[in-house]
Amino acid sequence: MSAAVQFIVGLIAAFGAFCLGAVIGWSGPAEEEIKAEVAYSFAPDTAEWGLVGSLMTLGAACSCIPVGYLIGKIGRKVTMLCLLPPFVIGWLLIIAAVHISMLLVGRFIVGFCGGAFCVAGPMYTTEIAEIKYRGIMGCFFQLLIVHGVLYSFVVGAFVNTLYLSIACAILPVIYFLMFMCMPESPVYLAQKGKTERAEKALKFLRGKDVDVSGELKDAALDSQKEKTSIGKTLCRKVTLKGLFLSIGLMIFQQFTGINAIIFYTTFIFTSAGSSLEPRFSTIIVGVVMASSTVVSIFLIERLGRKMLLLISSFMMGASTLTMALYFGLLLSSDVGWLALIAICIFIIGFSFGFGPVPWVMMAELFAEDVKALAGSIAGTTNWLSAFVVTLLFPVLNEKIGATACFGIFFGFAVCAFLFVLFLIPETKGKTLNEIQAKLGEKKE
Repeated sequence: MSAAVQFIVGLIAAFGAFCLGAVIGWSGPAEEEIKAEVAYSFAPDTAEWGLVGSLMTLGAACSCIPVGYLIGKIGRKVTMLCLLPPFVIGWLLIIAAVHISMLLVGRFIVGFCGGAFCVAGPMYTTEIAEIKYRGIMGCFFQLLIVHGVLYSFVVGAFVNTLYLSIACAILPVIYFLMFMCMPESPVYLAQKGKTERAEKALKFLRGKDVDVSGELKDAALDSQKEKTSIGKTLCRKVTLKGLFLSIGLMIFQQFTGINAIIFYTTFIFTSAGSSLEPRFSTIIVGVVMASSTVVSIFLIERLGRKMLLLISSFMMGASTLTMALYFGLLLSSDVGWLALIAICIFIIGFSFGFGPVPWVMMAELFAEDVKALAGSIAGTTNWLSAFVVTLLFPVLNEKIGATACFGIFFGFAVCAFLFVLFLIPETKGKTLNEIQAKLGEKKE
């Protein structure tokens, strides 16, 4: 029963990722109407549309560090709840936009609020989870993101941009109503000396009759570390190593091309001459992404983080190479299906490896006293990388062509494989203290 409670609370907490996924997926189905000046009284040019796609990632990048500070000061739960009113305001700006600037500001705001969950969400879910469930619950964040993307793809296939935006705007309201009834992170409460509330939260999560004294003791020990200067904790060799690994994973997650493919799915299928309607092609991509992420939940504690990352980078490399060859040598409407297959292979590989695992490891590689700040830095890196990719992809595609773009993504996939193979440690089944000890080992 305790496992069910943890999973339910974890999924509710991760619904913020569903809201973020809806933001990410929105631009795909909305693109055609917006460019045709049907959705609004204005039509953005190529550069402006690049900003529509990328400004949400810049907003997300701007949110990570301040949110990392807030979750340590006012709590994980309160921080996430405070993000929801401005989230709705951002969607209202998108709905009511009468000028491109309103649309861009709205996209920045929803990106800011959605991106904040990248730091707060994984931290909350790993802190409420028992060790044996930590990997599974760590995948909830990416699982809900991809289902949010699928939500936008499906809704956008059957309604116009206005109703799609309204359907996305109600999601933060639903999240607020569900999450306000959930407990605060017991780790945070113990760190702040609120032992009784921490014990109450743990008993809610583990069961009333379960002895939680051991977990409370561990959390209390972590609280003592907070007295150390944040500068000193951040400059510890073990922290710097964890930061290097986490930042590396975040960079490769984005520069292998995932957000370019999601944001510009409609364009890619149209350019490839696929016989399927673009709106249905995007739904197929969304279904494949969601299904593959579900698979990661069952594999992450069996195969381990490192093996999933290696398989993931290999599949992404193979598919981006196929896309590069297709656009360079095989471009023909007779084999338009090849683009769909290649993208689906990419999505499968990404969704069970480089999609969820970097977020899981971000919450595992750092000690509690520096986790908020270090996680914020890693999250900021992720979204800045996403901003660069989504901003430059349409421009580079116009200047150097799809072949070169996918060739670049292939190069990053190869580098990602080597990075994981030689540098990433396995964290499956290890306590946070054991992971810190592993990172602190000196190689002979």
